[in-house]
Amino acid sequence: MTINNKVKILVTGSNGRFAKILKEKNKTLNLFFFNKKQCNILSTKSIENAIKKIKPKIILHCAGLSRPMSIHEKDINKSIDLNIIGTANITKISKINKIKLIYFSTSYVYEGTKGNYKETDPVKPFNNYSLSKLGGECAVSMYENSLILRISMTEKPFLYSKAYSNLKSNFLFHEDLVFMLPKLLKKKGIINIGGKTKSIYEFAKKYNPAVQKIIAPKNPKLPFNQSMNIAKLNKIIKI
Repeated sequence: MTINNKVKILVTGSNGRFAKILKEKNKTLNLFFFNKKQCNILSTKSIENAIKKIKPKIILHCAGLSRPMSIHEKDINKSIDLNIIGTANITKISKINKIKLIYFSTSYVYEGTKGNYKETDPVKPFNNYSLSKLGGECAVSMYENSLILRISMTEKPFLYSKAYSNLKSNFLFHEDLVFMLPKLLKKKGIINIGGKTKSIYEFAKKYNPAVQKIIAPKNPKLPFNQSMNIAKLNKIIKI
């Protein structure tokens, strides 16, 4: 069952990469996009004001800090503020106003060694970015009317001229998630979001034949098999 186009959905982080694609490609959902100035997730008053303006039934929480990954090592205050404290604020206000909350997390919360991770598997973040996203998950998980999407997603076209052949993932493009989203909004709990398991090189090569194959060196900060089990997702979207 999908959400109809009368249900108001507030989208945080309207200047982010996914939100821009969502705004461009959405054909069915009743979305209201708020940027940092319109809905500052570090201010509960700002969040409340945004909610009063449109009275949403759902908040799609896309705001946060992602790239460059190095920023999460260099400036942990910013990482903590935007991905943990900001998400906690959104969760508290959602609870007070009885609004469904959908949180965009990451496949990086898994350890990235054995692959085929299910939603029920233990999590073990391997860098500060994934720690910060898991921190956000902890707050959202405390609210029963919520959904956490653990996403493996990248830009289209593939941004790089080289790709690792020994790193496995479930990459999909932003556009792919836009089309899945209407079928996910009524769900609760945690759902892995991704495509078929492939090496990053295999994924990139399909869309860019000129991409060069490279081998990633051994590094504890690299997730060599970040692949997720997406059976739950496939059942929902009926693949």
